[in-house]
Parts: sequence; C-alpha cells; structure tokens
Amino acid sequence: MFHGPAIVGSLPHRQTIIGGHRMTSAYSVHPAQFHGARKHIGRALTAAVAVMALAGCEDKNTFVAPPPPKVDVATPIQRSVTRYVEATGNTAPIKSVDLVARVQGFLQTIDYTDGTFVKQGTQLFTIEPETYKLKLDQAQAAEAGAQASLRQAEADYKRQVDLVQRQAVSQATLDTSTSTRDNAQANLQQAQANTRIAELNYSYTKVSAPFDGIVSAHMVSIGELVGVSSPTQLATIVAMDPIWVNFTVNEQDVLRIRAEAQRRGLTAADLKQFPIEVGLQTETGYPHEGRLDYVAPTLNTSTGTLAVRGVVPNDKRVLLPGYFVRVRVPFDQDKNALLVPDTALGSDQGGRYLLVANKDNVVEQRKVQTGPADNGLRVIESGLQPDDRVIIAGLLRVIPGQKIDPQLTKIEQPQASAK
Repeated sequence: MFHGPAIVGSLPHRQTIIGGHRMTSAYSVHPAQFHGARKHIGRALTAAVAVMALAGCEDKNTFVAPPPPKVDVATPIQRSVTRYVEATGNTAPIKSVDLVARVQGFLQTIDYTDGTFVKQGTQLFTIEPETYKLKLDQAQAAEAGAQASLRQAEADYKRQVDLVQRQAVSQATLDTSTSTRDNAQANLQQAQANTRIAELNYSYTKVSAPFDGIVSAHMVSIGELVGVSSPTQLATIVAMDPIWVNFTVNEQDVLRIRAEAQRRGLTAADLKQFPIEVGLQTETGYPHEGRLDYVAPTLNTSTGTLAVRGVVPNDKRVLLPGYFVRVRVPFDQDKNALLVPDTALGSDQGGRYLLVANKDNVVEQRKVQTGPADNGLRVIESGLQPDDRVIIAGLLRVIPGQKIDPQLTKIEQPQASAK
C-alpha cells in the first residue's frame, strides 16, 4: 500500500523564515496535480496485475487439435453396363419426290388438300386431258390401219409363193410381195409405238402419288399453263414412315467398333443389324428405336468421320425430316463396370480424379480414367478398385494427406432413364 507521508517525502521542500527562525515545510501541491499523479499510478498498477495474471495462466493455455472431419465414403457400384457410341444427327425422308407436269397444258383440277396424307396412286392433279385423248384415238386408228395393211400383205405374199411354185408368176413378183409384207410389218410396229406414246402422254395428264406420303402445298393454280418449255413443279410428296437418321462417327469410335466386331466375329452385314436409339432435344432418354441401314465405305478425310445411317419406324410421325436428334448405338456389354456419382469427381490440369480414404483413414487423390455416364452415375475405366472407399460428400472439407473420420454409406442408384 502507498501512504501519504511517503508521497509527501518524495516532494521537494521549501524554507520559510518566520520570527527569525528558519522553517522547512513540504512543497505545497495543487489538488489537480495530486489527482493526476494518482491516476497515472493506477494505470501502472492495472497493467502490472494483467501481466501477472497472464504469466500465471501460461502453463494452462495449450493447443488442442480439432477432431478429424466426418465425411461420407462409399465403395463404387459394380454392375453390368452397356457401352454406346453417342453422336448427333439429322432426320431425313426415305422418299421425297417433286411432282412435275410431264406434258404441256392448262392445269384443270387440284384433287387434294395441301399437307394431307395420301395413299399411293391417289390422283392429285389433272392437266387438260382432251387433247391427249384425241391423240391417243388417232394413234389407235393408225395402228388398226397398219394391222389391216399387214393382213393384206401377208395374204398377197402367200398367193405369190404358191404361184411361183407352180411357175405361174416370175420371182420378181414374189420379191415385190415380200417387200410389201415387210413394210406392212414395220408400219404396224411404228403405229404400235405411236399408240404407246400417246397412251403415256394421256396418262401424264393425271398426276398421282407415287407412294404413301404427305403432299406439300400446290405451287401452281388451276388454269395455269404448265410444262411449256421444261417440267413444271406442281408440289412435293414426302414419305414419313419409316424415316432415316443420318449421323457421323469419329475415327476413334470406328476403330473401337471394328475391334469389338472382330472380337465377336461379326461381319459387315451383321453390323447393319445393330440397333440404334434416337431421342429429340426435348425428350428424355432415347425413346425411338431402329436399326443401322448403311455405313459409308470410306472416312471423310477432311473431318475424320464416317457417315452412318439408321432407319427408324415413324408410324406416329413424331419425327419430321430435318430434326436435330441425339443418337446412340450399343456395341459392347461390360459386366463388371465400376460406377461413382459424377459429383464425387474432381478435375485439375492432370485430368479427372477421386478422393479416396486409405486403410489409415487418410485422404488420397486418385487419378482416374472416366467412361460414359449411365443413369446419373459415371463409369470409371481405370484408377479405382472395387473395395476403395470413395469420398462422395464433404469434399470441400478435406484435402489429400488429411486424416478424416469416414462415415460408410451406400451410393444410391438413380432411377433408370426412359429409353
């Protein structure tokens, strides 16, 4: 404790002469100065006490490491997976024909409604048939006359042959009769050809559907002159069922498919029986099924791809020519594929990787080779074992080399997508 005399003794002294005696007294201190000194001393005491308190607690404030983070781990799913070649392509009609006027004349009738489905042989247009009907009648009459002339020439020839045998006429007369008969035969053949041409021209006045399909809007009007200098297009008919799907396959996939076909002993004809699956941009999965129809014999050197075509039934006309579609072709079956969730995969400059808990519960980074996606899971081609514990949740809380507290769980298998 601090006492008043000690404070006073520390202050300077002053001498005063009173009545011839020298008096010594303490230097008088102003009250404000005295309180300021007390405040300064109080602060010093507080700091000293704090230092002593910290010094007394130094032995008890030791660092305690946090517990290992809890993360979910699971072994990869092992099951059979179908491997596909995936591509994008376009639909195209198997048949698409421009209906044209093959004879000249005025368009007389339009016998269908634009955009409707018609059966093969349905009459669609009529082009002024009267003129061509008269030409047909004329040709038929000329053919009948040629037949009569030939009959007469044949009869005369037979008479001349009999007379020559009896030496009643000269050989020259028989030669003339023979020539007349041959000319009559040639005239008949020409008349028959003219009749056939007239029949064809007359049939061209009626334009019919060459196959089942949908007919586009007509391009000419009734009363318009068509087929004047060149065939005039009247409309277009398109077959919708079945429909072609054209796509390309890159060279690497071609090599894989050929190697698999060779391993399985498949021929080029067998490859054309491979199924294909098709899906539109707005559809889930691949609901349309068909088969391969054509494989180009050579690769396109400028793109490094092989042209492939499939044919798909389209009785409901869901697929229209020109659609952009997704295509996949199954070519192999892996019975023991390993799959993990896509969310468990990471990537860096070295490629894709997984975080795995080893036997000491320490995180390891595994470089893996990924394969195709299968119903929300990713196939792991290499770098992973069936008994590895893959970290599937809490990836942001761990780093390679860190100790963890693994919580074993199971990977949920998503619902199979629509085909």
